[in-house]
Amino acid sequence: MNPYAKLITLTSLVLGTTITLSSNHWAMAWTGLEINTIAIIPMISKSHHPRAIEATIKYFLVQAAASATILFSSMINAWTTGQWDITQLSNTTSCLLLTTAIAMKLGLAPFHFWFPEVLQGTSLITALLLSTAMKFPPITILLLTSNSLNPLLLSLMAITSVALGGWMGLNQTQIRKILAFSSISHLGWMTIIIIYAPKLTLLTFLLYTLLTSTIFLSLNTSNTTKLSTLMLAWTKTPMLNATLMLTLLSLAGLPPFTGFLPKWLIIQELTKQEMTPTALTTALLSLLSLFFYLRLTYFSSITLPPNSTNQAKHWFINKNTHILIATLTPLSTLLLPLSPLILPTT
Repeated sequence: MNPYAKLITLTSLVLGTTITLSSNHWAMAWTGLEINTIAIIPMISKSHHPRAIEATIKYFLVQAAASATILFSSMINAWTTGQWDITQLSNTTSCLLLTTAIAMKLGLAPFHFWFPEVLQGTSLITALLLSTAMKFPPITILLLTSNSLNPLLLSLMAITSVALGGWMGLNQTQIRKILAFSSISHLGWMTIIIIYAPKLTLLTFLLYTLLTSTIFLSLNTSNTTKLSTLMLAWTKTPMLNATLMLTLLSLAGLPPFTGFLPKWLIIQELTKQEMTPTALTTALLSLLSLFFYLRLTYFSSITLPPNSTNQAKHWFINKNTHILIATLTPLSTLLLPLSPLILPTT
């Protein structure tokens, strides 16, 4: 991509996110979301591959439909209440429409089908942006309107997302699709607690962003997109694969890694809210996700091909991101001892 085009694209991404985060008027929030959508489209389609163009069209259609639904929801609310303030969402129809629109933008079940396909058609860095930065503005809108949303609808969407994110990721061989279903599953964890503890949702999203960034940057360094190439990466970058294994276990939510912290706090909060069956169901469904995380870990650390392979081996390793990965990996695995500092704020 042209450096000037890349500069404009990244500046627009930051601008759109900032506008949405700082606005309390529906029109400004919608404008920020639209700027974000327009800015990410050149990054998805920059390879000019048919798969990338298909992913771009799918992404544009879904985001355009979701943005139109958000605008329609805010207009209905303004028509009935006379308020354009985001926090003053009181109309029932507007609440349902907004929940549907945000679920479409985030890729929450049952509006999740576009997300794995779009991630599969993009590069690893663009997939990282779609999984983290592009989800921040819609989650912020959910946080601002959480007091007005329907708890039952959000809980159903969240449990369905955790179930489908784990179930549909079981038979995947493409790493980007596996991480897409992982994102859907983690969104379920964030959504289920957003009404009862919004700060906990924000903490979960920030830790998920940290873990996912480490994984995507590690995969980008070794140029790995499939399980079959992940097996070969051990011979090229053994230390990177060892840290990737630990980060994957952390993303799975296994103690004593960082990823265990949000799941532990969410289950604790749900139990306090007398939602023990919901907490138990979510915890059991997350075992599906645990299976494919363990499979990724197994492929990244233990399995070596016993015979020759037809795939081309990459002779050049990009070392520019090693400092960033070296900084993110300890944070991705060793933050659990700091949980006493976080617990009072949640």
